[in-house]
Amino acid sequence: MMNTPLLLSSLIERAERYFPRKLVVSRTHTGIQRIPYAEIAKRTRRLASALEKLGMKKGDRIGSFAWNHHRHLEAYFAVPCRGAVLHMVNIRLSEDHLAYVINHAEDKILLVDVDLVPLIEKIRDRLKTVEHFVIMSDSKTLPETTLYPVSSYEAILNEGDEDYPFLHGLDENAPAAMCYTSATTGYPKGVVYSHRGLYLHSMALGLADNLGVCEQDVAMPVVPMFHVNAWGLPYAAAWFGATQVLPGPSFTPELLAGLIEKEKVTITAGVPTIWIGMLKVLQEKQYDISSLRLIVSGGAASPKGLIRAYEETYKVPFMTGYGMTETSPIVSVASLKSSMKDDTLDQIIETRGKTGLPVPGVEVKVVNEKGEVPWDGKTMGELTVRGPWIADEYYRDNSRHEAFKNGWLFTGDIAVIDEEGYLKITDRTKDLIKSGGEWISSVELENALMSHEAVFEAAVIAVPHPLWQERPLGCVVLKNGYENKVTAQVLKDYLKKQFASWWIPDDIIFVKEIPKTSVGKFLKRALREQLQNHYASAQ
Repeated sequence: MMNTPLLLSSLIERAERYFPRKLVVSRTHTGIQRIPYAEIAKRTRRLASALEKLGMKKGDRIGSFAWNHHRHLEAYFAVPCRGAVLHMVNIRLSEDHLAYVINHAEDKILLVDVDLVPLIEKIRDRLKTVEHFVIMSDSKTLPETTLYPVSSYEAILNEGDEDYPFLHGLDENAPAAMCYTSATTGYPKGVVYSHRGLYLHSMALGLADNLGVCEQDVAMPVVPMFHVNAWGLPYAAAWFGATQVLPGPSFTPELLAGLIEKEKVTITAGVPTIWIGMLKVLQEKQYDISSLRLIVSGGAASPKGLIRAYEETYKVPFMTGYGMTETSPIVSVASLKSSMKDDTLDQIIETRGKTGLPVPGVEVKVVNEKGEVPWDGKTMGELTVRGPWIADEYYRDNSRHEAFKNGWLFTGDIAVIDEEGYLKITDRTKDLIKSGGEWISSVELENALMSHEAVFEAAVIAVPHPLWQERPLGCVVLKNGYENKVTAQVLKDYLKKQFASWWIPDDIIFVKEIPKTSVGKFLKRALREQLQNHYASAQ
């Protein structure tokens, strides 16, 4: 067989050759731009040429600090297709973590969205390796800024070569991109993605039993492009010739619903908090989302009530998926087997709410102290994974990290696996509640609470108990109009219908909001710090 390297250049060149008129619909700071792939490819080549004039060399890390738009998509290809590495910097990190990841990655050039410039200005003097800043906006004119030296993205593109060639002699195992974990504890950890890994991951997204991305799709990645490659959708959509809708800066649920209606979006992906927010909008105002063939939700468990609302009320398939920064990210998706075609809606929602079946190319095991757990849907263990797009180390990690053992990634997620092979994440190892020697899943309790009609969001944490070691504490945000109408006892009685009595939280308190990580997950560490004193005083 021919030994042809698996490179990202193949993806953008296919879009350029076979789908030159298909569009990237990009929302920027000044409005909507509709750019065909032929022009995207030319701009990508111009960017590669311009960055090399600014000093980019093979192996250099180039940072992007940006929203989801066409310029970020151009960087997705321009940087790695010339042998450098695109570091997608999480715009929601704290100043300390921002400075840390940019320095740790040793970014040489930083591409910065115009509205995010003030965030970088605050840490400019702490950045040790950045030699040049490029401001991305619709104008060639630079805004007033303290960044130095600095150039306008559109101005340097104007000087670039639209025929600049991509490198085809790269090693497919060479680094192409990198992201850092969102770090609920300690500093973020870097994960480097190879051309080969991203190529195979993109191919997997086109499988019918995965996301089934195809040329007919209009794909809208709501998940940020700075978070695990926007789950790979920008790469796959370009390769398969799908139209892309990139929602741009500071979007709202209303804006997303409007884009789905206007652009006839067929597939979209984001964390559950996005779909909870959009559901509220849909219930208050009519939007036509009938073009959707699939909503993909990941990053946290999706409440069954949320899945039911989209499946039953709006007739939109709602599929959960699982992955991590370390896994590129797709590991499993809750697709339905043909044997389930006659299942009731309740059964379908039950399946859709699971973590899903491992996708082809990825192997999984759930293990505990006794070894691999039985497929009984009850026995808990830690989920371990391996495959061609799974990391085997952290970037510049001096000691072999405990997450990587014997060729497997130990995810830190606690899971069960049922008789059909479907995974279900029950908790993070650090979030499991151990009460009287028995495990309680905070995720199960959260999903049940969020299925109550009055509950908007819910998080369950472990708090110390003098007798039982730990007990669950529920933290609930009520929907508008339900304040002073629902008590903690009402919610506890609701849970008693679904769980053993010792699972029921000793207390449920009402809060205005639940702290979240930079990627929209519940930040339970912050909740524990806020509420342990409250709970202890109540004992």
